[in-house]
Amino acid sequence: MFIRELELFGFHGVFEEEKRLGQKFILSLELDLDLKSAGRTGDLTKSVHYGELCEKIDQEFTRESFELIEAVALKLADFILTEYKLVKGVKVFLKKPWAPVKKHLDTVEIMVERRRHKAYIGLGSNIGDKEKYLKEAINKISDERNTEIGKQSSFITTKPWGYLDQEDFLNAVIEIETTLEPEELMDLLLKIEAELDRERTIKWGPRTIDLDIIMYDDLISSNERVILPHPRMHEREFVLKSLNEIAPYIMHPVLNKRVFTLLEELK
Repeated sequence: MFIRELELFGFHGVFEEEKRLGQKFILSLELDLDLKSAGRTGDLTKSVHYGELCEKIDQEFTRESFELIEAVALKLADFILTEYKLVKGVKVFLKKPWAPVKKHLDTVEIMVERRRHKAYIGLGSNIGDKEKYLKEAINKISDERNTEIGKQSSFITTKPWGYLDQEDFLNAVIEIETTLEPEELMDLLLKIEAELDRERTIKWGPRTIDLDIIMYDDLISSNERVILPHPRMHEREFVLKSLNEIAPYIMHPVLNKRVFTLLEELK
């Protein structure tokens, strides 16, 4: 679905005059959603009411003032994905016709894209009230506006891996839907670890909470900050056992094997 050249008036910009006087902006949207069901049935609830969407966008656009149009576009993209669960992804094109540039130009335009992603998060704890830490971490992830928890494995007790002189772990895996990109999701998990008193003193050592991105869609990434899929997931029974409980048929994008096969081979 495409909505093109929607005129809006807002108070966004770096300069004081832009914030005080306001100016015209031009918005276009590209929505990724399946329209076949709505086309077959004539049921508007299976599509997006574009008139209603335009009204909501207008309200959201003027709700607060931003210095950068990049921030406005990102806010609108997140708003659309939060408001309309049928939309799998959205591109927001925002033009600023009266951009304060001392050269002749037609307009300045930026584009922001947001999509829904499925990720699997591994959780572990072996200090204090382990179950309490796991539950608190899950609640914090669930409370985030850009994440929604789907499936959750049971909690299992496992022996430590790597550094052996420590207590047994309590582990689990959760499936989430998120609009966050991998690095944004990692930032969120690190923030939650810090809030739950995670200290990094010994590699693979004791911890109140450990949160790892196991898989993110079928993305393969060598980014040192977020290596995907998790480089050791196929070696760790506690990861595969929990993942197999909620998603046995997902494919490891590097090894090209399903989770239940990896678990059988590891055993």
